[in-house]
Parts: sequence; C-alpha cells; structure tokens
Amino acid sequence: MKGYHIAVVGATGAVGQELLCVLERRNFPVASLRPISSARSAGKSVRFRNESVPVQQLDEDSFEKIDVAFFSAGGEISRKYVPLACRADAIVIDNSSAFRMEAHVPLVIPEINAEDVQRHRGLIANPNCTTAITLMALFPLHRAFGVHRIFAASYQAVSGSGARAIDELTQQIKSGERDTASFSPSGSTLPATVYPHPIAFNLLPHVDSFLETGYTKEEMKMQNEARKIMHLPQFCASVTCVRVPVYRAHSVAVSAEFDRTVSVERAREVLAKAPGLELVDEPQNNRYPMPLGVTGKDNCQVGRVRLDCAFENGLSFWVSGDQLLKGAALNAVQIAELL
Repeated sequence: MKGYHIAVVGATGAVGQELLCVLERRNFPVASLRPISSARSAGKSVRFRNESVPVQQLDEDSFEKIDVAFFSAGGEISRKYVPLACRADAIVIDNSSAFRMEAHVPLVIPEINAEDVQRHRGLIANPNCTTAITLMALFPLHRAFGVHRIFAASYQAVSGSGARAIDELTQQIKSGERDTASFSPSGSTLPATVYPHPIAFNLLPHVDSFLETGYTKEEMKMQNEARKIMHLPQFCASVTCVRVPVYRAHSVAVSAEFDRTVSVERAREVLAKAPGLELVDEPQNNRYPMPLGVTGKDNCQVGRVRLDCAFENGLSFWVSGDQLLKGAALNAVQIAELL
C-alpha cells in the first residue's frame, strides 16, 4: 500500500491531537508526518507511533512534497493557507467552515455521500460537528421515509470551543463548590471570558454569532450543510443550538417530518443497520445515548425513538456523538481513506 506524506495544520489543538490518534489507530499509511502549528507552538513536539515529532511553524512553504494536508486551525488560517497547499499539489481536507458551501468543494460524510469525494479539485470539506452527528441518524431515516424538515435543539459540549473553554468550565465549577453560600443564580461570582456568561451550572442558547434573522451561524449550518450532503435542496431545519456544561460530546434532540408513513419498529430496524451508528433505545432500562457513553467512541448513538406528536409522518429521536471524532478528526481520516 502506498504511503502518504501527511501534514496536520493545528496539530497541537484538540482536533489535531485526535487526528494523530485516529491516523495511528486506523493504521493509515503514513510515509511521513509533518505536524504544523502557529508560532506560539514552536519548539513543541507531538507523539506519533511511539516517536516524538517536532512541530513546524506554519508558513508558505509548509506543504512542499505533501500528499494530504489536514486543516484544523480555524477558518482564517484555512482561507489563507488552503490555496497554498492546493497549489503545492496537496489534497486538502479542511475541518473549518471556510469552503464548505463553495459549489465546487465536496462536503462529505463517508457513510452518506462518499461518492462526492471523486469530484474534488484538491479540496474536500469536513462538515460542522453538530451537522455530522445529526445526519448520522437522520440520513438512514431519510433513505427509508424521505425527510421533509426537522426541528432540533443541540446540546453542545465546551470542548467544541477549545482548551480555554474546558479550563473555564473547570475553574467555574471549583469556584461554585468553594463558595456555594454566596453563589447567586445570576452567576455573578463566576468570572467568564470565553463565553458571554458563566457556563458552569448554566445553559447558553448561543453558539456562534447571531445573524439578522435571529438565528446563529451554527444553527443555519445544519440546514445549509445537510442540503448539500444529502443532495436535498428542499430540506428545511429550524434549530436552536445550546452550549451546555459538558466537557465532551454533543447531543441533538430531533423531531423530523417525513414524506412517507413511518413506524417506530421500522425506524429502529433502519437505525440498527446504519453504518457508524449504534441504536441504544431501552428507556425502560434507563438505556439511551448520553455524552459520557459516546466520549472517545467512533460510533454515534441514537435512541428515544418515538412517533412525533406534532407531525402526521413524524419521528422524534435523540442522537449523541463525540464531536472531536465523528464530528471532526475521524470523519476527516475517513475521507482520506477514500482517496
């Protein structure tokens, strides 16, 4: 098997670290690894296959003789350096939102639209983490019943905002435990810098920036990206994204309306056979998907499958997944495996 010369931009970040682990765990044929990061990570190293690999500083020459470049350093970095990587003849798999909705850029979840990879022009986009986790359960149901629209609410872990958010949640929890007597419901005793309000003991219906419509960018990604991935331009999604005081793994409550008659029994059969998805649906035994149950796992989990009370042909379900894996690093490596 051919070995690939691999670059990982953002190698010291949360997604970058998971990428390295996934490449190693799945025995991806890596001929050489070039971990790349910003100047502030200069001098660091990362572990890969029992070796310490020095991190290189990102510059215009970072992609010389690279076959596949994974980008996990945010949209601004991607917009500047992805074109340079492509000009150096590297195939780029980008985890940011910078190019997802460009018509010529495939937006891929391998279990759903693997064939789209074949039309790439040197760049393939990884979807938003919440979109990916939701579609792992929704798309199999769409194939069976024909989805028309969904109403959904996401419950998104703080690790989606990076290491600073993880640290802030930890510090706020410690502060709340030390000073429970003076802790007020407003959270005024808990300093917040990453989010506009304390996240410990709280929920924030605010993920990403707000648009003039009142929705956030994150909420609109669900509709826009799902349309492209499922090749379903008429699909509609009304979504509320919520940041929750959970360290890792996102969950989504979904109510979906379908074109054809649905049944819980048939839906469970479909979901149980879906690739990359585990049906965990025994509420009478307190078994249902939870963040703790999917943290560190490749598969997403779906449960609480039931007929929707508001739609004639509707199903409600709850899906959880590790947003650093299927929502980012794992999906990116799966795309590379299709090349």
